[in-house]
Amino acid sequence: MKKSLLIGLAAASVLALSSCSAGADTSAPAGSDTLTPVTVGVIPIADTAPLYLGLEQGFFEDEGLQLTIETATGGAAIVPAVVSGDYQFGFSNLVSLMVANDKGLPLQVVNAAVASTGDVTSDFGAVIVKGDSPVETLADLDGKTVSGNSLNNIVDTVMRSSIDRLGGDSASISFVEVPFPDASAAVENGQVDAAFVVEPFVTAAIESGQRVISYGYADFDVNLDVAAYFSSAATVANDPELVTKFQTAMKKSLEYAQANPDAVRAIIATYTATPAEVLAKIVLPKFPTAFNVEAVTALGEAALKYGVVETAPDMSTFLP
Repeated sequence: MKKSLLIGLAAASVLALSSCSAGADTSAPAGSDTLTPVTVGVIPIADTAPLYLGLEQGFFEDEGLQLTIETATGGAAIVPAVVSGDYQFGFSNLVSLMVANDKGLPLQVVNAAVASTGDVTSDFGAVIVKGDSPVETLADLDGKTVSGNSLNNIVDTVMRSSIDRLGGDSASISFVEVPFPDASAAVENGQVDAAFVVEPFVTAAIESGQRVISYGYADFDVNLDVAAYFSSAATVANDPELVTKFQTAMKKSLEYAQANPDAVRAIIATYTATPAEVLAKIVLPKFPTAFNVEAVTALGEAALKYGVVETAPDMSTFLP
């Protein structure tokens, strides 16, 4: 894979993010007048493949739900839509939800979504550097510039924790915001010394000659839950039957995705423009149906330590 493929991936990502559930059939099925409409806001990345599979396999229809998938670039668009009731559910990384909880936003986690593979030598999120970079480990990043897709969030939180644990000084690092599709180019042209990226950009970077120095999520905790599905506190309180139906359909979807990796790769091709040769090689995450409370607790403590939140979340109320 050459640099042209990296450019193609970036363009494909922009195309996917500007589309609404590209390739997914969100039209009402026969007899939909008996179904309850439900809208879910997601980021169109590999992490959300189970939702698209659940729609394709009819798991939501089986629960009496007419599912519509809306896409966005991130939680900045999804969270307010869920709070206002425009979306009944949304997808977000857990640190973003911890920040929302810390600020008193009326949100409630309802389902697990995606987790680390648990393999520190092969995961879906990684820190990359140029092939000829002198940086060999996270501890070598002292005084360097490192990018993530957003600041004061899950990416820099797990990186800071691992860097300090390995004897580095995360306070000496300049963290900057670079979208995942642009991060490999930023590394290559020297804009940043290292970048945290997720699939398919991990595989694309490796194919272009860049190196992985850390599989960031797994290095933080091999059991780390990375993201979740959430709803508004009002929906949880006022329509528990809807929430239960969504949770049941989502559990089936996650189980199906975990058991059928080929189906995951195939469905990703329907809502992103990722090249087939990249899809064949990307490392898929785990799709758990329950949270690892110990790992999420450690994530909350790290968010508190590095000033991302003022109060670590109480897992007895933060998690379902």
